[in-house]
Amino acid sequence: MTRVLIADDQALLRGSFRVLVDSAPGLEVVGEASDGVEAVALARRFTPDVVLMDVRMPSMDGIEATRRICASSDVRVLMLTTFDLDEYVYSALRAGASGFLLKDTRPADLLSAISIVAAGEALLAPSVTRRLVAEFARLPAGPVTTRLDGITAREQEVLTLIARGLSNDEIAARLHLGIATVKTHVGRLLHKLGARDRAQLVIAAYESGLVHPTAS
Repeated sequence: MTRVLIADDQALLRGSFRVLVDSAPGLEVVGEASDGVEAVALARRFTPDVVLMDVRMPSMDGIEATRRICASSDVRVLMLTTFDLDEYVYSALRAGASGFLLKDTRPADLLSAISIVAAGEALLAPSVTRRLVAEFARLPAGPVTTRLDGITAREQEVLTLIARGLSNDEIAARLHLGIATVKTHVGRLLHKLGARDRAQLVIAAYESGLVHPTAS
């Protein structure tokens, strides 16, 4: 059974999400939070598998709540927003979010997204990865904050292409590798860099200095 915590400041939306999630086989709601502070407290109390997290909430926004939850647990966070994603992609993923959904997403897609995130996958299409790349291009260059010790030359090649927004299929074609081999390299990168998902690998590639936004 996948345990879900719902965090949204609108009671009507929380109630709608609860009915939807509780009606799905294999899913159950373990709590509801009306702001970020309550979301953090309930995540610690119930240790859900997935938190449906609104971006904008009073007392503490969803991004800060995500940062606190992910820093102290393996709970996965799926961000929900009515706003365009560009404004939040970098900060939310840096905080540890595993994906994004708009609140008007079809019910079936929301339920599918919960299952994907609960299984340890990132709900992050290459198009969203490219937005993350664009955000890095806007940021001033900073000090190296991530080291790539123990990363092989081939893994660095794969990491570079991940940071460029390429999918596994595209990486396989570019490097003339089998898709299973690419997946193996991605898995090793996740383990070696202590990354939650593909989005965290993109961040690591830039923060290590391996990739620069202005590079071709």
